[in-house]
Amino acid sequence: MDLLYEQAPREEFERLVAEAEQNGDPSAAKLRAILPRALHVRDTLERQRTREAELSALYETASDLTAIRDLHQILRAIVRRARQLLGTDIAYLGLNVESEGAAYIRVTDGSVSDAFANLKLPLGTGLLGLVAQTGQPYATPDYHTDDRFEHRPYIDEAVADESIRAILGVPMTVSGRVIGALLAANRTPRPFPAEEVQLLSSFAAHAAIALENARLFEQVMQTNQQLREHSAAVEMAADVHDKLTGVLLRGGDSADVAGVLSEALDAKVEVCEPDDPQIPVEAVQEARVTGHAVQLSGGRWIVAATAGGDHLATLLVNGRPDLDLAERRTLERGAMVTALLRLVLRAVAEAEDRVRADLLDDLLAEPPANPALLRVRARRHGVRVDEPMVLAVVDIGTADRARTQREAARLAVQSGGLSGTRHGSMVLALPGDDALHVGATVQQRLGPVTVGVAGPVDNVTAWAGAYREARQCERALLALGRAGQVADAAHLGFARLLLGQSGPAELDDFMRLTIGPLLEYDEARGTELAATLDCWFDASGSATAVSKALHIHPNTVAQRLERITALLGEGWREPARVLDLRLALRLWRLRESFDDGTAGR
Repeated sequence: MDLLYEQAPREEFERLVAEAEQNGDPSAAKLRAILPRALHVRDTLERQRTREAELSALYETASDLTAIRDLHQILRAIVRRARQLLGTDIAYLGLNVESEGAAYIRVTDGSVSDAFANLKLPLGTGLLGLVAQTGQPYATPDYHTDDRFEHRPYIDEAVADESIRAILGVPMTVSGRVIGALLAANRTPRPFPAEEVQLLSSFAAHAAIALENARLFEQVMQTNQQLREHSAAVEMAADVHDKLTGVLLRGGDSADVAGVLSEALDAKVEVCEPDDPQIPVEAVQEARVTGHAVQLSGGRWIVAATAGGDHLATLLVNGRPDLDLAERRTLERGAMVTALLRLVLRAVAEAEDRVRADLLDDLLAEPPANPALLRVRARRHGVRVDEPMVLAVVDIGTADRARTQREAARLAVQSGGLSGTRHGSMVLALPGDDALHVGATVQQRLGPVTVGVAGPVDNVTAWAGAYREARQCERALLALGRAGQVADAAHLGFARLLLGQSGPAELDDFMRLTIGPLLEYDEARGTELAATLDCWFDASGSATAVSKALHIHPNTVAQRLERITALLGEGWREPARVLDLRLALRLWRLRESFDDGTAGR
């Protein structure tokens, strides 16, 4: 009877009973009677042992999966254990992407085809797509000949590349929601009995829970990491805030702000002027409009320091292509502090400028009140009024007045002088013993402005007179149409007195009424009647001297004088007319000399 519990074919049992009957064994009939029941018991016990082994393997596998926390590791473990449980050639797992209406093969075990390992199946197509859509298990002994599935060429080609024939697929569900499918496949045709379908379905149920737990665990870990990063960012922001506040309280400057930000961002931070050429204008405009940090090429970032729409500075970060949100907010906070510092410094500078401008007004008063007190006030501001000083009166033309005034104030402070505004023109008092050189320095710093200069003076009581002289020079230059040039009294001569209170229109009228006919004649015919008359006056009316000076024949001089008489009239030699003509010719010469660059600097 022990043979009934061995792994022997049924035919062997039948042969043994038949031999017992032939030998007249009295127990043969009894054996024949109990044989079916004994075989049934044996088969039942065998199935139970197999089921116990499967359940034991399933339990061990499920227990192993619950210990895995990494999402990628658990995906690989699921397909590996599924392949081992069913003993198939391949196992693979697909996950649903609801937004795309498709299932993707995420991981395989036993696969050799890259195309198969990265296959995407729209829901409802192929065996995987059908299981993922319906949430029901499906099995096929030979996929290529099974018309229950929607076949698509690229899916069938990928299956053929893997040489797959038989496939079993079961759904993976979490809280009644299908998240994907688990599949086992063979490279030869074979059926999948109900026991294997049930076994893989049970395993898929455990695997889905383990997969969801791993996903939730990873989500929790990510959340914890984000909380830690947020906490670190908050601590960094608080530390930077304290340091920036310290910069404000101790009266620091933009360089101190740059130092704090450089340390916090682990990068070089510069505070640039609003018009810095190294920063693209479009990026600066975007930073001003948005109020946020803007990324440039080469791992650079900028943020605009603004206040009330006024662009005060630009912060530039070098060498950080990956500033996170917290770091960008730190940079923007630094820009706000920089703007506040610039506003404070500007207010202080403007107050100082007003004080210095008031001092300049008092020094230019006529007569100056209490020169001794003025010397004391000037000394407090680093101005030595008893040493050589040059007075410059500046017409800025179309330049930006606010910017030019700020630059003039900086020049005055740096040079130990004063600056201010008087009668619509800017006035500077700067140390120096060469008026034209000082004027050139002013023009170099302020741009193409018109500058009249006077001095040097080394006594407080002489400042008012020097100012009047410089102002007359400035007005004369504008009257002569020489905007953008520098001149002093020596180069303008009597024109300074004549034009100091006149404008270009008055000058044009005077010249038109006196020597206008000569200038028009010369321009129309290319002659030199005006030059001849000027030379004739200088030569005290000597035609011979004019002939030698102009290198022309005496007869030519006589002919030109006749033409001059015809144009100006017979009375041009009268004393009153002579004075007007000589003044007009002098002004004409001044204009000519400025045109060729020989007057002033």
